[in-house]
Amino acid sequence: MFNTVAIIVAAGQGSRMGAKINKQYLKLLDRPILAHTLDVFEQHPLIDGIIVVTRHDEIELCTEEVILPYSFKKVSKVIAGGRERQDSVYNGLKTLPSQCELVVVHDGARPLITPDIIEKTVIAARQEGAAIAAVPVKDTVKRVIEGFVRETIPRQEVWAVQTPQAFNKKIILEAYEAAYSQDYYGTDDASLVEKIGKPVKIVFGSYENIKITTPEDLDMGKAILERRLIESSFLMEN
Repeated sequence: MFNTVAIIVAAGQGSRMGAKINKQYLKLLDRPILAHTLDVFEQHPLIDGIIVVTRHDEIELCTEEVILPYSFKKVSKVIAGGRERQDSVYNGLKTLPSQCELVVVHDGARPLITPDIIEKTVIAARQEGAAIAAVPVKDTVKRVIEGFVRETIPRQEVWAVQTPQAFNKKIILEAYEAAYSQDYYGTDDASLVEKIGKPVKIVFGSYENIKITTPEDLDMGKAILERRLIESSFLMEN
């Protein structure tokens, strides 16, 4: 049964990386970025199935370079994305198995996701209907119009949103259908749920749960993974 399905979105262009291939397939230490991401969901006991959404011309690449070599058995489909990220997620939603009750959407370019964040997000979504990972911003945030500060926003009220974002299947489908009926494109999945008046629970993510977008992000990701490997080896030895 597929009660909780993860939709991993890997259909972006990755133009800011400046590489010849999509950032999802760049190597992070020993494996493609997407393989690191999928591995966390593959091993998580709360995730029953995975749908990967990639670019139409990269379905074969994704399958042959990531899915098959690393034996991701929970991946049931690799499908084509759309023009925008929202279109890509919607393509994934339309292919969900009928048994699915909860949907977890995650960026393929966030390979530093941890099992505990997935668990907290899934549990909160089961209880509340919708939940997203986020972290409080560290800097002062100001509202700017035409190059001038209009107001300083209380920092304690502002969170930087990440993925995973988890939703009751009926809620997220209702939100997407409403968005398309109004020709509305949101900045993330939760914004569509907010627009139909449903509450969205915040769970604490991690400042390490970065999205690999630029070469600098790739360097940071390598440093974080190397530190985690050292810490893991130390714990095993002791």
